[in-house]
Amino acid sequence: MDSRRFSLLCALAAALCLASCASDSSISLDYVPPPGGVQRGTPEFTVGAFANKRGLDSRYLGTVKLPLGVPIEHVNSTAPVETVVANAFAHALENRGMLTDSDKARFLITGDVLDLQSELLVHPYASAKVRMNIVEVGSGRVLFSKVYSAERQSAAYRPGSGSPLPILQELTSRALQDAVDRAVDDPAMRSNLGGTGGSRPRYTPGML
Repeated sequence: MDSRRFSLLCALAAALCLASCASDSSISLDYVPPPGGVQRGTPEFTVGAFANKRGLDSRYLGTVKLPLGVPIEHVNSTAPVETVVANAFAHALENRGMLTDSDKARFLITGDVLDLQSELLVHPYASAKVRMNIVEVGSGRVLFSKVYSAERQSAAYRPGSGSPLPILQELTSRALQDAVDRAVDDPAMRSNLGGTGGSRPRYTPGML
């Protein structure tokens, strides 16, 4: 066996060893009220169940990989993604004065988590895609349904500069928040249901 082939086999063996030894880590996502104020609405909404439609485990978000593509760390959410997304909608509605108790709500928000992931190969990256359904509580009719998506990416990560988890946590949080904010601020949804205004929100920033 020549030295070049031997070196390639050694590199492959090392990559397989690293992949089999990939560690597991968890991150918590958060929602931070958008700066500069938001378009307020009436307190007529409550949030129901979301379904994980990603084809992945409910807590799995993605992987940290070496430049060759070998995974060295699996990133998970501390809570199931369907719970995280439902909480994000609740925070967004609360921030806009649109959230109320379930027994007083006219509208119920449900939906599907179509994508929520965080990856690192060269550039840390996160994406989110959710389907929001608005159901009329009294009749059970779906009044509005639409898919919203967002992506976030940061500058190239320098190996040895510290854990990439805080970067992925921030990117994933903001990608999800971007998608959720687009949903609750969608002019088509607002005009379809009608009404703005409401009381001062009680929400403060926090984990999802």
